[in-house]
Amino acid sequence: MVAEGDPPNYAQKLGVHKDQVVQELGWDEDTDDDIRFDIEDACGGELLDEDADEVVDVVLLWWRDGDGDLVDRLMDAIAPLADDGIIWVVTPKTGKPGHVQPAEIAESAPTAGLMQTSSANLGDWIASRLVQPKSKAAGRHS
Repeated sequence: MVAEGDPPNYAQKLGVHKDQVVQELGWDEDTDDDIRFDIEDACGGELLDEDADEVVDVVLLWWRDGDGDLVDRLMDAIAPLADDGIIWVVTPKTGKPGHVQPAEIAESAPTAGLMQTSSANLGDWIASRLVQPKSKAAGRHS
């Protein structure tokens, strides 16, 4: 039961659960610690930083207008990702500093070999869920 005034469950919105390995990319002073702490609580461990070299289930990519080339960043994020892993591109909402046009994500994802499947409202941030197409992931095992 959720009591009135309880904070939103960000990890649940992102589908993060116990024992998943989550890597965080693009952290900066403006990232939302409530989102970060909620994810750490849900997965039961700390978020891995950019230098981690293990296979990850989820990449939390904080992205703002002016951060560079999103396709390049997504390609970097795919490298440690498990075949069935998820990349969440987390951007400031419309009207917030650093807002990213949804079309930028929609156009960058397929160029990087990803598909956009859904989004999640995270307070002042919006998260876009990107996955690797099943045929590509399946092809790696043959």
